[in-house]
Amino acid sequence: MDKTKQTNGFRLSVLTLAIMNVTAVVSLRGLASEAIYGLQSAFYYLFAAIVFLVPTALVAAELAAMFSSKQGGVFRWVGEAFGPRVGFLAIWLQWFQSTIWYPTVLTFGAVSIAFIGTNPAADSALASNRLFTLIVVLAIYWIATIIALRGLDWVGKVSKWGGIIGTIIPAALLIVLAVVYLATGGHNNLDMHRSFFPDLSNFSNLVLASSIFLFYAGMEMMGIHVMDVDNPRRNYPRAIILGSVVTVLIFILGTFSLGIVVPEKDISLTQTLLIGFDRYFSSLHMSWMGPIIAIALVFGVLAGVLTWVSGPSKGIFAVGRAGYLPPFFQKANSRGVQRNILLVQGVIVTILGLLFVVMPSVQSFYQILSQLTVVLYLVMYMLMFSSAIYLRYRRPNLERPFRLGSRGNGVMWFLGGMGFLGSLLAFVLSFIPPSQIAVGSKTVWFSVLIIGAIVVIVIPLIIYAMRKPEWKAADADIEPFGE
Repeated sequence: MDKTKQTNGFRLSVLTLAIMNVTAVVSLRGLASEAIYGLQSAFYYLFAAIVFLVPTALVAAELAAMFSSKQGGVFRWVGEAFGPRVGFLAIWLQWFQSTIWYPTVLTFGAVSIAFIGTNPAADSALASNRLFTLIVVLAIYWIATIIALRGLDWVGKVSKWGGIIGTIIPAALLIVLAVVYLATGGHNNLDMHRSFFPDLSNFSNLVLASSIFLFYAGMEMMGIHVMDVDNPRRNYPRAIILGSVVTVLIFILGTFSLGIVVPEKDISLTQTLLIGFDRYFSSLHMSWMGPIIAIALVFGVLAGVLTWVSGPSKGIFAVGRAGYLPPFFQKANSRGVQRNILLVQGVIVTILGLLFVVMPSVQSFYQILSQLTVVLYLVMYMLMFSSAIYLRYRRPNLERPFRLGSRGNGVMWFLGGMGFLGSLLAFVLSFIPPSQIAVGSKTVWFSVLIIGAIVVIVIPLIIYAMRKPEWKAADADIEPFGE
């Protein structure tokens, strides 16, 4: 293990930062969507890691190091390149996509709660009940909001233990169960004769796979730690590579573990993970473990949602106080928590939950919101990658404590360009209805995605155009651009 040094304050070791990367990115809820592809899921995971995960982490590291003394995150990075209007759009998308993301991940949490029972058939029926799912989605979300309003210390404690109990331990257990299952003569449902390379000519088969890019989303937030390691030019890439390898292995082996015990025809985006655990436990005569793992997964969902509830909303709160949001959205409670933004966010999540009444099934609701989340987040990523490249020319003399490539701009063009093109590819594919899932009316599908994306992008541009000098808080600490 790399030893930490106490010079210049506490320093993160390579191993510690790698583990932080894994914890921030890994979520088990999406394994089922890739289990549909069997062995080919490994291709998608590796492809997305190469063209998106690693470029995102390294490009964000350069940007974060450049502006380590200034607040704003992606608002700062994009704004320094293209101006405050586009910078505000970028942080708005980061915040709003997370707001849309909550119902999708909480749908998985509702399914987990349904499987706390001891009757698999009854549990499955309850998990498919739209009213039950809606109630649980809103209950967990508002519990997370109440905890977030208590302050960062509460958020930190719940997030830390929820991540360990609800994500890391279940992921390791799932992989171990698959090994034991096969070693004891269990039937392997994976088609071992399927080609590793998918049929890329069939675009509809790529739609679900395009959502894998969002599996790796959030790595850009780790860029804030680039200056917290010794010799960042050498050790930060090492931590990113190590964390990326572990993340990809968890996703690949976890997906294979589900495909081994659940036949492809029985895979459901929302229920397969719990069904997989139940089948493994039943084969080992440990069915009593099913409800325990379901409770653990619920705790993990709560922790993940809590981290995002308090994260992006805090970022846009700080930017809003610099004069980009009306005073109403700048109100905080006695603990300094962004109260009104969290409440507005909760109202939006509640309205999105009501979409259950127009979607033909929980699964289609889950998929369409996931796709809209991908669309919005990928726009932000394209802005981030293009900003990093453009800043090499607009601000060539700005100090870069962590720089991609010792000289010239070739490495930045390669990584930033690959990340941009990968994001663009996933963006285009996200609009194609998946052939594997009944999404109901395609008119509803395209309307939600296209109109939804346009509305979300136009809103911050309108807010920016309407901003007034008196919106800026007297104690706002967002520095002007270009200084």
